[in-house]
Amino acid sequence: MKGALTFAAIGEVATGLTLLVVPSLVGRWLFGEDLTGVALPIARVAGIALIGLGVACWPGTPLVGMLIYSAAVTLYLAYLGLADGLTGLLLWPAVVLHASLTALLTLAITKGEEIKT
Repeated sequence: MKGALTFAAIGEVATGLTLLVVPSLVGRWLFGEDLTGVALPIARVAGIALIGLGVACWPGTPLVGMLIYSAAVTLYLAYLGLADGLTGLLLWPAVVLHASLTALLTLAITKGEEIKT
């Protein structure tokens, strides 16, 4: 079972990286259409989530996976709000929430609360 989880983790990280770097390519391969407009940042957030999921599924690193996801999505959402001007009603509360989660997860890891699987 450990081998299957490792294989799945590698697949999720690879898919997440592809969504993060070239989301339109994934759209073309999966749906036969390029992703455009608001679908691009949504696909990138999904890519960040898949990377976090893959790391969390890697044996022994669930807190690290959640930390990677939370920190990366904090930075990306803040970037979208500041640089791209995408500012929906919940953007900044989501940034604050993920920044808080990032701090809590960092604290948990530094206190040695990492869960070993």
